[in-house]
Amino acid sequence: MFFTNFRTVMLSTVLLAGSVSLPALAHDSDYNTKDLNEQLVMSTLWMQASAEYKAMSYQAFNLAKMQFDHYLDKHKGNKKVAVVVDADETVIDNSDYQAWLIGKDFGYSSKTWSKWMAAADAKAMPGATDFLNYVASKGAEVFYVTNRKIVGLEGTRKNLKALGFPNVDDKHLMLRTDTSNKEPRRDAVAKNYDIALFMGDNLNDFSNDFRTKSLAESDAAVEKNKALFGTRFIVLPNPAYGDWEGKVYNGNWGATAAEKDRMRKSKLHVWHPAK
Repeated sequence: MFFTNFRTVMLSTVLLAGSVSLPALAHDSDYNTKDLNEQLVMSTLWMQASAEYKAMSYQAFNLAKMQFDHYLDKHKGNKKVAVVVDADETVIDNSDYQAWLIGKDFGYSSKTWSKWMAAADAKAMPGATDFLNYVASKGAEVFYVTNRKIVGLEGTRKNLKALGFPNVDDKHLMLRTDTSNKEPRRDAVAKNYDIALFMGDNLNDFSNDFRTKSLAESDAAVEKNKALFGTRFIVLPNPAYGDWEGKVYNGNWGATAAEKDRMRKSKLHVWHPAK
C-alpha cells in the first residue's frame, strides 16, 4: 500500500512539474507498443460497431446542413460561398487502419500511413457524401484542408472520388506541404470565398486559437470560442487519436509505451468510494 501511494505521488509530482522523463518502474521493460495498442480496442470498436457513433456523425452533418442553409439565406457578399472540411475522421473514416495496429508492436508511422492512403480504402463518414453534394448543388464549393502530406495526394484523390465527393481536384484538395498549420490554407480560401462553415475532428481544423501547447490552454480556447461550436464550427467525434493526445504527453511523442500508458492514466479523474 505504501509503495503504491508513494509511486502515485511521485508520478503526479513529475507530471505537475511539466516533465515527461518519468521514473522507470519494474514493469517498464515488459510493457511495449503492442500492450499500448490494446487501448485502441474500445475507441475503435465504438467507431466501427456502435450505432451511437453513426448517429453522432449524422447529427453533425444534419446540423451542418441547417447552418449552411441559414448562412445562404443571409449571404449578401459578392464572393462565392465555400465550406472547408478536414478529411480524416471528418468526411472519411480511417478506423480500419487503427484496427490494424491492434496486436502490432508498433504504432502509427508515415510509412504505414502512406500505404493506407495509397490503398484508398477509407469509408465515407455517415452523412458526409449527401451533405457535401448538397453544398455543391447550391452552387457553393467544398475545400478539403487536410494534413495528409502531399505524398498521399493521388491515393486521397482516388479515395474521395470513389466515395462520390464533389470538387475533388487540385484546386480544392489542399494537402500539407511545408507546415501542419492550416491557417495559411484557410486564409487562401477566404481570399476568394466567403466561408460558411468549418468541419473537423480536431480543434486545429478551425482556428489558430486552438494551436495550444497544453490541455488547459485548449480548454480555455474552447471557452473563448464556445458560441461558434454548432454554428460556424462543426466537430466530428474521434476518440481514437488527435492533437490532444500529444498534450497528454506534454509534447513528447517519443516517450516509451510505458510512459505513455502512465501519462494517459494520470489524466483520469478517478472516483474513490468511501470506506
